[in-house]
Amino acid sequence: MALLEVSELEVSFTTSDGVVQAVRGLSFDVDEGRTLAIVGESGSGKSVATQTITGLTRGATVRGTALFRGRDLLAASPSELRRVRGAEIGMIFQDPLSSLHPYYRVGWQIAEMLRAHDRSFSRSKARARAVELLDMVGIPAADTRVDDYPHQFSGGMRQRVMIAMAMALNPALLIADEPTTALDVTVQAQVLNVMRRLQQDFGTAIILITHDLGVVAEMSDEVVVMYAGRAMERAPRRELFYEHHHPYTEGLLASLPEQGGTRERLTPIPGAPPSLIRLPPGCPFAPRCPYAWDTCRHDPPPPLAEVFGDPHHRSACWLSGDREVRRQQRETVRGDLQEPA
Repeated sequence: MALLEVSELEVSFTTSDGVVQAVRGLSFDVDEGRTLAIVGESGSGKSVATQTITGLTRGATVRGTALFRGRDLLAASPSELRRVRGAEIGMIFQDPLSSLHPYYRVGWQIAEMLRAHDRSFSRSKARARAVELLDMVGIPAADTRVDDYPHQFSGGMRQRVMIAMAMALNPALLIADEPTTALDVTVQAQVLNVMRRLQQDFGTAIILITHDLGVVAEMSDEVVVMYAGRAMERAPRRELFYEHHHPYTEGLLASLPEQGGTRERLTPIPGAPPSLIRLPPGCPFAPRCPYAWDTCRHDPPPPLAEVFGDPHHRSACWLSGDREVRRQQRETVRGDLQEPA
């Protein structure tokens, strides 16, 4: 059994404009010591899915299961979830400045989290552990900076503080929601190195939520591609980058600059993601897909199914899972298509 097994997760919100179908039938799992990346455009449901697992989407209608060490987190009580969050599941949020309380020193915040989950920590012991954690994530002069306020740290330093807090009790699972957003490239690399080192030291599983495919290529073992609340494709990292199946994955990769290559222009995906209140009939990506035909526009896409003869590579697309048949289908729709190298 995997450390975390999410099955048929559905999350919706009732608004004055209608029901927002934020996550629709999402399934995935992650093993100890492995990194699962969840990627997709903004609004695809990445953050909502993981926040729902840890009980942070108040007011949502939730269906499905999320088995963590055999316990269904979606059926757990608020008190049970409070015991799990921080102690067994650590979380790094997208904006550390809004996640850290501006009125309290960072060391105090780490120490209070420790004492909330483990009453054996005295105040002095918790402070010493906070210094140790800050030093572990590369905060210079941790023994003095432990008494600084969040605004006295740079963006990269604040993100390291969040990592220190998330890893304080050596959780089995770390959920990192856009941990490198708004950081410059050098600081991004430093933050990722901290996460990688902690994973190696403690065998922590990581769910990495991002839209940065460069980070995915560097950190992940497996990748789930989401669009309009659904999983479009799931594959090991290398297969996703070099043997992808779904047209949406192809569009994401084509929009990246090609390092050392011959591509002169980026190829954006035309159009915009659909409203999650008024989803189009058929496949939600069909209005933007260069290979869509009548079936795609009228029938919902099939569930994730094996493609290219690889049981670990699955795609939710009407295109065939056989390479040659898929090529012929694509050429039928676009006769001038040249198969990407």
